[in-house]
Order: sequence, then structure tokens, then C-alpha cells
Amino acid sequence: MLTLTSTFPGVTVCYGLYSGSDLYSPSGLQTDSPKGHAAMKRNPFSALLDKTTPPEGLLLLILSVVIGGSTGLAAVFFIRLIAIIQNRSYTTVQLLFPHMGAWSYVFVPIAGALIAGPLIAWFAREAKGHGVPEVMQALVMRGGRIRPRVAIAKILASALCIGTGGSAGREGPIVQVGSTLGSMTGQILHLSDDRIKNLVACGAAAGIAATFNAPIAGVAFSIEVLMSELQVRAFGNVVIASVSAAVVSQLYLGDRPAFTVPTYTMDSPITILFYLLLGIVAALVGVLFIKMLSWFEDIFDNWKFSLALKPAVGALLLGLLGFSYLQLTGASYSNPTEFQLGMPLIENIPHVYGSGFTFIEEALHGRINFWILAVLVFLKPLATSFTLGSGNSGGVFAPSLFIGAMLGGAMGELFDAWQPALAGPSGAYALVGMAAVFSACARAPLTAMLIVFEMSNDYALILPLMLTAVTASYLAQYLQQESIYTIKLVKRGIRFEQGRDMDIMQGVQIREVMNQDLVTVHKDLSLAELYQKFQETNLLGFPVVNDKEELTGIVTLQDLEKTLSQSAVDLRSLKVEDFATANPITVFADEPIWTAIQKMAPRDLARLPVVSRSSEKELLGLISRSDILRAYDVGIVRKQRGQMLEGDLTLRREHYNDFMEFCLKKGHYAVGKKLQELQFSEPVNVVSLDREGVLHIPRGNTCFNPGDIITLFGKKNSLENARTVFFSGEETE
Repeated sequence: MLTLTSTFPGVTVCYGLYSGSDLYSPSGLQTDSPKGHAAMKRNPFSALLDKTTPPEGLLLLILSVVIGGSTGLAAVFFIRLIAIIQNRSYTTVQLLFPHMGAWSYVFVPIAGALIAGPLIAWFAREAKGHGVPEVMQALVMRGGRIRPRVAIAKILASALCIGTGGSAGREGPIVQVGSTLGSMTGQILHLSDDRIKNLVACGAAAGIAATFNAPIAGVAFSIEVLMSELQVRAFGNVVIASVSAAVVSQLYLGDRPAFTVPTYTMDSPITILFYLLLGIVAALVGVLFIKMLSWFEDIFDNWKFSLALKPAVGALLLGLLGFSYLQLTGASYSNPTEFQLGMPLIENIPHVYGSGFTFIEEALHGRINFWILAVLVFLKPLATSFTLGSGNSGGVFAPSLFIGAMLGGAMGELFDAWQPALAGPSGAYALVGMAAVFSACARAPLTAMLIVFEMSNDYALILPLMLTAVTASYLAQYLQQESIYTIKLVKRGIRFEQGRDMDIMQGVQIREVMNQDLVTVHKDLSLAELYQKFQETNLLGFPVVNDKEELTGIVTLQDLEKTLSQSAVDLRSLKVEDFATANPITVFADEPIWTAIQKMAPRDLARLPVVSRSSEKELLGLISRSDILRAYDVGIVRKQRGQMLEGDLTLRREHYNDFMEFCLKKGHYAVGKKLQELQFSEPVNVVSLDREGVLHIPRGNTCFNPGDIITLFGKKNSLENARTVFFSGEETE
């Protein structure tokens, strides 16, 4: 554990934190219980596991089945809960206020948001938004650890949001719920970070499989979006979890595809050009959706307004949009008589509300007017931005599929009007457009292809699906570097590439971790002497210098072995400069570690010389892969509490400290008081203050408010007394 302290009157503020997985207890860092640290003790499940020591593969296989089945049941409950809330809410309003008419589509979303908003703000703020970024952050930054309460808050808040008309999808919540179940299982059993991450990925795949009845796409989503790489050991468990979830889902919801789609084919090879154009336009629409949602998130996040009420403001904007849409398109709305007859409500609400699956199917059959399709291409992103940007809960998967279907259907109508003999039916373009827009938003072309294929059960359009998905993904990547899932994390200072946190590596300079105690070899050294040097030092590479100690190249053990394998070479006359790599790739000492990673990756280099900016021949040090691992530890210490420290850090090791986190409420002693007014009998570190989702580092004059989440750091036996000071002002004996 690493700490850096700075003392204020009466209190010590801690800037440094744990490194690596030690930061989180097996039950997770965030706990509202004063006895949260007792979770460090072995629970009965963990003790049983230690006693029986089952084979690792068998254990993970069993856990994958359990997590997949549990996620499937959660998905069934969630889907049915949405339907109940949707019908009950609108039916009640229509029966109680029959003269409200279409204005009920304004009132009901606001009412739902007024319930969901406080649930998110006061119970689990991770439930805010579409959830997948929080899972990604937990995978990389917290060893896959997610608070158990997130699952409960996400299901309830998302069901209220979607059921009352919020423009969001149900897959994001179930992905987060499944991931939480996987994380919770791993934490209960005290598994390692890698195993917990694997179980989180299993839960995410199960969520997609259960929601869309698409087990293959669930696996692809987990690997492509969350894990960002294929790990053979993890792959099998993810597949098992996905299949288990799909079986449970089919048992309760049926095994039919999400959409019933006519059989479409390409009438002419030239038609592929139309799909290529669709892929290009889909990239533009996907980028527009990403930017629009991000812009509204910034607007609401920066607005000094109650976090619990922000979703209601977004719901008001959504309601006005839905009401305007009804007036603009002349769409009908249900009356009390229709509700009493059991008419399906989902077919009567504004098309920008909810997931929109019923209306997507209409577009896939080519039954929608061109102008409605064209209008919805722009209104659906706006409706989703109102809903999720304001802090309500739901997913972006289904909205992106909806936008894609509308875009594809509209362009299909245009192509049919332009070249009726070649274009084919507009429904085919709607089907392919779904994959194209989702691929542009998520940068996951494989998932996009598979999800559309499994949801439609139509293989005939696989070639256009592949072309448009890849085209849309690549062009969107060029136009907008971040996906709809990662752009939210970039704002928090977290960048992902191949499953690794890039920004952490950008916060550490090469000079901080480079090896300055260099072992170099002269360019005129003989091959035999070099061989002896490798044996004496056990190093795998050396910088090569001349008589002036200037860098001329780099030689590795691999270079030596390659030279020795060449029988035609006179080994006795060879010198180091004859087979060393001349003019090697170098880095500067003041550059971030990420620069070194970028230069190492293309050629899989294991080490780079560090040179001076004044002279690229002046050798200052050497940075290797092991140094980069150390740099990650340094970087994670700085980033995990949002600190951008300047200068050098003085770090000291401790082995008997711990963290405690709790929420201040109205009536607590510390509310309204400054940090320097609190009196502690023992040194305590007030690490951070989380106020409405914004992390602050408390100073001596910081005043505490109700709802502040306080994180303490100190000796384990001192934390409870410190917590009591915040609550009552008096320490316990």
C-alpha cells in the first residue's frame, strides 16, 4: 500500500492510495456499514472452497452456469417488470384522468423519473446512464469489483425509466446486473482479480444472451466490447454462461427470434454498392448520436441542480418531444376503452419512447412511411439523449438498433425510388442498418453482425451485414476516436485500448521508472565477450556505445542467437556493431510512459534507450517492460483518487491500514461543519469527498453537506472512532 500525506490542522489528508488489487477488500471498497471491514474475514463459502480445493476449471465452469442462469432469471424478471410498469402506469393515468389525452405521455415519464432519480442518487450512482462504461471501469480499475447494490438499483431504476416511456434499452441494465452478479460471486468466494474479471465477463455475455435471445452475440459483446481481447481460458466460461442465460430466457419467454423478418436476398451483386453507401451514412449518424448524448451528459453533469431531480427534467423534455411527435405525425393514442379491452399499449405510445422493438419490426417489413423513418433518425437520438443524458437509467444498445433500422429503411426507400430494379426491398436495408449504426456507436462490428443475424434468424444478408458493419465501424473510428461506451470514461481521465487503462500510463513520466544504473557494451566488443556478458548479468539486452559513451545501437540476446545460427558467418571476426540494431527507436525522459508503449507495440520491442532532448546520442537510461509494469503501479496510485500531482512523490509503505466509506445524512454532527473543526484522538486520513458524483479532495476549510460520501484512511482500529466523530461528534470508548 502506498500513501502520501499532507497535514492540516487537526487532520491528515491522504493523497496516495493502494496499488493494484490491494486497494479493494474481497467484498469491495465501497461500504456503508461500519463493520464493512469484517468482510475481510473468510465467509463460509470461501472457507468451504479452501477446504475442498476443487479443480479451478471445474469451479469456474460451475460458477459460469450459476451466473448465466441467475442473469437469465434477472432478465426475465426485468422484462416482465417493464411490461407491468408500462401498462399499469399509462392505464392508471388514462382511467383517473380520461381528459388528459395525449398529455399523459408527458406526465407519465416525469412521474417515473421522479421515482427513479432519487433511487439512483441516494442508493447507487453507478446505476446512472447506460451502465456498460461502469462495468468497463470496474474491469480495469477495480479488478472487476462492483457493489452488490448496483444490481438492485439498476433493475428498479431502469424498469421505471423504460416502463414509463424513457428512450432507452433494456440490455444495458441487464449487462450491468449480470456483471454485478459475477463480481459479487467472485468477491464472496475471495477469488483473484483475474477470476472475478472472468465472471464479470460471463455475466455481461449472459445479459445480452438473455435479453435478445442471442447467445453467440452475447459472447461476442463480452469479448469485443468489455474484454477487448480474446483469452482462450476465459472464452469457454463466457460461452457456458451465455448458453445458460439463453436457455433460462427461452424457458420463460419462448425461443422465437426478437424479430420476425421476411427472407431477404440480394437480387444483384451491384446492390452491394447501396449497402456500402448505407455503411458510410451510418457512420455519420452513429458519430452524431455519440456526440449528442455526450453533449447532454456534459450539460446535465455541469448543471448545479439536485442529482435526484435531473432525470425528471430530462423526462419533461422527452415528454414534450413525444407529444410534439404525436401532433406532427398524426399518430393515435390509446383511450380508456382500449385499455380496458387489453389493447397492447406499446403500439400506441410515441415511437421515440421505450426500446421501440415493435416499431423496428414494422420497419423491417417495410411498412413505414419514408418521412416518419427520416424524422425518427434524428428524434430517437434526441429522445435517448434527454433520457440518459439527464441521469436516468437504461441502455444504448436498443436505441442504436432503432436508429439503424430507421436509417436503413429510409435509405432503402430512396434507393428503391432511384433504382427499383436493383435496390430491393427497404426492409432489407433496415435490417442491415441496425448492425451498421450499432457498429459505428460501439466499434464492435462482430457483435453487430451476430446480434442482427440472431435476432432476425436470417443468414441471407450476411455479406451486406459484414460490409456495412465494418465500413461504419472504421469510418466512425476515423471521425470520432471514442465509442459510445468509452467517451464517458475519457471524461473521467480513463482511456482504454486493448483492455488497458491508457490514461494511467500517460500520467507517469519515463524518467520516474527508467533504469539509470545501465550496463552498456562497446561497439567493438567481440562476440565471445558479448556472450560472456549475457551470462554474467542475466540481462536480455544492452545499449551499444562508442568511445565517447554515445549511443550507437542496441543488441539483444535474440540478435546473438540469430548470428550464432548462421553457419556462413566468420564468428571470430564479428564485433557487436556488426549485428547490433543501429539507430534504435528511442524515447525522451520527460515523455509519458504511454509513448514508450506506443513505440514498443508495433515491433514487440522489449526495451528502449532513453536519450536526452539536447542530444539523441546522450544515453540517460533504459526502459523495459518490467519498468512499464512498475509505472502502472505508480500511475494507478495517482489516478484512483483523481489526483493530478505535479513533481515527485514521496511514498511510504504501510501494512496495517485500511479504508472506510460512509454517507453523511441530515442530522449528523459533521453536516454544516468544516473539516478542521472535527477533533480526532488518533491520526485519520480523509481521502476524498464524493458530492453528487463529483470527487473532491477535502481541505481544512471544506464544509460537509448531507449526501456527501466520505472516504477515510488510517489504522484499522481507529476508523470506527473517526466515523463516530462524523456522526455524533464523540468518539467511542
